[in-house]
Amino acid sequence: MIRIRKYYLWGLFVLFLTSGIRAQDSTFGKNAWGVDILVSTNGFGLGTFYRHEYTDNLSGFIDFSISEATDDRELSYVDYWTGITFVPGKVNRFLLMPLLVGAQYRLFKDDIMDNFRPYVNACAGPTIIYVFPYNEEYISALGKGRPRYTVGGYIGFGAYFGTERSSLLGLNLRYYFIPYVGGIRSMYNTTKNQFGGLYLSLSFGSAW
Repeated sequence: MIRIRKYYLWGLFVLFLTSGIRAQDSTFGKNAWGVDILVSTNGFGLGTFYRHEYTDNLSGFIDFSISEATDDRELSYVDYWTGITFVPGKVNRFLLMPLLVGAQYRLFKDDIMDNFRPYVNACAGPTIIYVFPYNEEYISALGKGRPRYTVGGYIGFGAYFGTERSSLLGLNLRYYFIPYVGGIRSMYNTTKNQFGGLYLSLSFGSAW
């Protein structure tokens, strides 16, 4: 299942990168704000970002998101009678909430026209791992959770598309590093000490 999800992420990424690259020159705003839709081997998430351009190539940004995290050793089954999916031996669910500060560097600015703007980025910052029980209904279990604190970050490669000055559409493939020293119990007799993984982020925003 995890391997299939990874191939799916790569497929979406390549699809966006190989979409049309015809362009015309335009000037984009120095500031941008928007939302990220996250898809990963762990599940789904939602985030927001603010970005400021310092030079034509270099930008700084702040990024906050909430996403799911699972244990790679989990095996999901479907109850034949109820249709409910369950994971034998699972003890806790996890939500990741990183608040990250980073830098973004635009690539090939003088070689590629403005409607295809590839970049690399990296960031780091404090991260909350919210831990709550698995063997209870999801919403009620949220109220019984507890936060754990660590430091995380990611490195990524992506691109923005289009020549519209006031809006942003982009795709970013990221690998998150979110360690937790000592681990957190995820399944019976099993702890999880690395909460990162491969993420695909689809970004929508506005620039000014």
